This record gives sequence, C-alpha cells and structure tokens, in this order.
Amino acid sequence: MLRTGGAIAGISAMAGCLDSIGSSEDEIEYTVSMPPVGEVGFPGVPETWVANNGSWADMGIALGQDPPEGVWLPSRYHTQYYDEIPDVSVDKEGMTQLSDDGVDPEKFYKMDGDVHVIDPNFLTNRFSDDISESDIEDIENDIAPFFGNSIFSTGYQWHEDYSYLSLYEAFGKLAEVFQETERYEAFVEVHDEFQSNVEEIVPPEDERPEVAVMWAGKGDMGSFSPYLIGAGTSFKQWRDLQVEDAFANTDVRNFHSTRGNVDYETLLEIDPEIILFRGQEDKTATEFQDAIVSQLEDDDTARELTAVQNGDVYRGGPLYQGPITNLVVTERAAKQVYGVEKELFDRQRVSDIVNGDF
Repeated sequence: MLRTGGAIAGISAMAGCLDSIGSSEDEIEYTVSMPPVGEVGFPGVPETWVANNGSWADMGIALGQDPPEGVWLPSRYHTQYYDEIPDVSVDKEGMTQLSDDGVDPEKFYKMDGDVHVIDPNFLTNRFSDDISESDIEDIENDIAPFFGNSIFSTGYQWHEDYSYLSLYEAFGKLAEVFQETERYEAFVEVHDEFQSNVEEIVPPEDERPEVAVMWAGKGDMGSFSPYLIGAGTSFKQWRDLQVEDAFANTDVRNFHSTRGNVDYETLLEIDPEIILFRGQEDKTATEFQDAIVSQLEDDDTARELTAVQNGDVYRGGPLYQGPITNLVVTERAAKQVYGVEKELFDRQRVSDIVNGDF
C-alpha cells in the first residue's frame, strides 16, 4: 500500500484553492499538477483509489485500472454502459458509497486508498457540517492525497476561483497519476475520430431541434428540475451535437443555480421538439417508456406537447461522464435527436485500449 501523506495546505471555502506538494516519509518519484490541488507528489503508482463520481471512475477504467474502492453514489455510476464494449465490465458490489446524507471521514480510513480522486472543495463546501478542512488534512497525512476537480457542473459558486477542466484535460491529468499516458493518447485518437464522425452528422443550424433537458425523479411527474445546456462535462454530448436549448431564450433558469421547477403548462408554452429526462439511466428504453413516457401520454396537458405526440421523449444521459461513457451516450443521443443509426466509434478499439492493446 502506497503512503503519500502530505496535508494540502490552504483549503479555503472562500478561495477554493489549494497549492502545495504532498509530502511524505517516502521519496517522491513524480508529481502531477491540477487545480485546485496544485502540485501533488506520488512515491509510486497508486494501486487502490477512491473516485468522487462516475466521471472519474470511468476515466480509471479507461486507463486499465481496477474499479475504485468507493464513489459518491454507486447508483449514479452507470456501469451498464460497458455492455456496449466487448470484454469490459465493472462489478460495483462492495463499492463504498461515500454519501449518506453527508459524508463520514471515517469511510476514507476504512477504504485506505492510495489516492482520493476527489475535489476536496466539493467536500468542505457542500458538506461543511460533516467534513472540515482539518479532516481533509488528517486524511492526507494519515492515508493519501486528494487529486480532483469538480468538472461535471459549473454551477458551484465555490468553484469560481479556480479553473474547470474539460473531460479530456481531466482524463490526461489522471493518466499522469496512473502513469498511463500512452493509453490516454490512444483514447485521444479514438475521441478525435469520434468527434469527426459526430461533426459529419450534425445538420445545418436551422435544422437542429430544440431540446429541453430536465430531471425526473420517482413520483415527481408534472414538476421537473430544468437544466440549461452549458459548460461542464455532463453536457458534453449535447454541446458536441450542437442541439438548440429550448430553455435558453426563456425565463427558465438552471435548477442547479435556483432550485426552480417547470410544470406541464410552462413546457407547453415553450413546446420543445424533444424532451430529455435525466435521472432515468437505471432504466432501459422500454422501462423508461413504461414508467415515464406513459405518464405524459395519460396527462391532459402533457399529451399536447409536440415531443409527446411525436414520440420524442428520451432518457437524457447521466450527470457523470468519463471517456467511455461519453462515447456511448453521445452515440445514443445522436440516434435520439438526429435519427443516426450508424456506429460512431470503434467498440473493439476501445476494448483493446482498456485491456492494454494500444
């Protein structure tokens, strides 16, 4: 088990910035830098690790690593996407759930990972009643460093003082941590080819549909949390497909910032061509149709929506995307909004890279 130790100095709920090199009794072999954690030292390649969410967990799998010991919510690490890729699978059984109406610092000691791929500001700002700056320092000194950036959403005020990273910028940083830069570069080639294929299927601007992205949870049909398509990795597929955001030119504001909702009447005024519901990735397309779409079809107001009448209500993709997940959900999204049926990336090539043939 590696021991990197080294409290990260200067965790600040106000500044949200960290800038120091982890220290340890072990000799540092290499360092990797990323905001907000600054320069972090490693005495050797981490063997076990903890991930903040499915974005980082997926990056680790893409880099040929064993699954993380824990993630924030295993239920939102949608490993069924790996069914699309030959000879790639992840078993979540026994994976620690970090979040339990808060976060218990003792869980980090039980997992005993070699690196915590988590933005420490996420913990100390969102869960200040549970975990403090001194807790972060203790975990670093006693177990291993933190190395992460909350990249999935740009809606956090505490993140305004340091840079976000794109999916592949973050992926490249993690590749440095695991000393897997060649494997990362192979993924970059796959992604570049994929992006070219995506660009080819995007229609002219005046032919792109207006889509409304919302969160639908259990039992809350009729009142939904709206998401405006913006920065952050969770919207990458919709940015790349260059769809029009149905909420962009309305008074509807992003749920992440306002915690507001939209109802059927508001949706009918906007009448988006396509409706996309998040929070439904645990369902198959058929299960989604039975559980969610059927309720819209049975409602007197909702059934008047163009998207409902045309059968254009779909699962809206996960909050957390890594490199493998992004390929799968972007291709699915292309089928949903543009009717594309061809494969946009080489699944066997992805499998080969994950399994070490690159």
